[in-house]
Amino acid sequence: MTRPISETASGNTASFSPYYRGGDFVFLSGQAAVDENGHIVAGTFAEEMRRSIENVQTILAGLGLRLSDVVKVGAYVEDPADLPEYNRIYREYFTAPLPARTTLTNCLGGVVKFELDVIAYQGGWPS
Repeated sequence: MTRPISETASGNTASFSPYYRGGDFVFLSGQAAVDENGHIVAGTFAEEMRRSIENVQTILAGLGLRLSDVVKVGAYVEDPADLPEYNRIYREYFTAPLPARTTLTNCLGGVVKFELDVIAYQGGWPS
């Protein structure tokens, strides 16, 4: 396992690493709508989801990766009523071939509306 290059890649001030690399795979910890100082940026569901994904993009970019390198997404949606919007926004960022995905609802305790973690593959894809 490779230790993270930056403990503060996404403003992380919590007790976890923003990512770990194991071989050709990079495992990102959950990313929510936080600013560069690690403070929650509350907003609409769409605003929080977009900021969360942008935080993932920032970490991936620092590793020379893109969302198209993501092979697995774990998504956490506080309110099940937001699922249609979640699916719509998700398709703006993730395109075919879509990553494997798990989505859980009612699991964030009302602190944030959305969070996601991802696994990316850095080994390159066969042509």
